[in-house]
Amino acid sequence: MSRFSAVFGDGKAVIGVIHLPALPGYPQSPGLDAVLARTLRDVDALERGGAQGVLVENDDDRPMRVEAAPETTAIMTRATREAVVAATTSAVGIEILLNDPMASLAVAKASGAAFIRTDYFVDPMERSEHGGAMAIDPEGLIAYRRQIGAEDLLILADIQVKYATMMVERSLAESATLAAAHGADGIIVSGLITGQAPQIDEVAAAKQGAGPVPVLIGSGTDADNVAALLRVADGTIVGTSLKDGDGIVADRVATLVAAARS
Repeated sequence: MSRFSAVFGDGKAVIGVIHLPALPGYPQSPGLDAVLARTLRDVDALERGGAQGVLVENDDDRPMRVEAAPETTAIMTRATREAVVAATTSAVGIEILLNDPMASLAVAKASGAAFIRTDYFVDPMERSEHGGAMAIDPEGLIAYRRQIGAEDLLILADIQVKYATMMVERSLAESATLAAAHGADGIIVSGLITGQAPQIDEVAAAKQGAGPVPVLIGSGTDADNVAALLRVADGTIVGTSLKDGDGIVADRVATLVAAARS
């Protein structure tokens, strides 16, 4: 049994994303109680719909910081712990945006989560609106996981992630091979923007490069395309299509999960 299947089971994994409202520290934040209420409501909806995983993200923090502020790390630890305690059938994970996978690992370790997602792992990429090149250090991240005694935590790593520009010429297959070689437990392929799925041939290219490491869809999955995507991919991370307004709807989760299992 692989590390990935030990956490998510042997089927095609559906991991639902909880997009938290702006956290305290931002003027638009509704406050800690509202953040925790959103967390618990969406965990409940995802589990009633049959999702195998829950990913907690600080998606509404604007402007996003490249590295986490102290209050962000503290509040994400509290919210993720609430999710872990509430979840009875799904694995809980964490990603602190925009680019702080070590903080994500620390939060996951402290909260009892099972995995993290990191947008930047092996690909040199830049985002001009956030100061240019994103820091990548896969060796350092793996070493830090070992240092804090968190080797059981999975690292799900994006390759050539949306909204960022590649700084080197590299195919998706090459990026997937590098991510697998550097210890990613799952490799994520996304479309160009939120709500847009990758092309099937792009997923197939990542699968070719990833070898035995699972490949997941990172954006654009919905009930209409999930079956086609999962004929190639090993799972999906999905948020937008599960929501009505700000919250996740259990019936939408159930519809997507049923389509995935078909």
